[in-house]
Amino acid sequence: MAQPQPPQFLVDKLRLICLDLPECIEEQAWTGTRWTVRTKNFAHIVMIDSGWPPAYAEAAGSAGPLCVLTFRTPRPAAETPRFGRAPFFLPRWWPDIVGMTVDEHSDWDLIEDLLVASYCALAPKRLAAQVAALRG
Repeated sequence: MAQPQPPQFLVDKLRLICLDLPECIEEQAWTGTRWTVRTKNFAHIVMIDSGWPPAYAEAAGSAGPLCVLTFRTPRPAAETPRFGRAPFFLPRWWPDIVGMTVDEHSDWDLIEDLLVASYCALAPKRLAAQVAALRG
């Protein structure tokens, strides 16, 4: 059985955000697509379908079909109340990881802000400072 893939238009939207960040690399992950800075994964899009992949289906509370994006926060995600309600969810595999459902109706300005913060939380200080200076 082929692994479900995220819709290409969502990958393309995320690509525009992520590849604008210094030293970002896009790669195929074990499922879906991820973006890294210095081998640290700051964004990962995955398609859940028929309960696969099970860790994501359990975290999102859905067997799918559903497309989800995970990213990092600069603090434990549970400290931010908004991440405890839709469209967000809290996977339990890292304390600073957040998931959210994404589709054509998602708030892409918010997603950009969240992904830039995720990048800056994991990037070397010099790269994070460069991004902060460019974004004012």
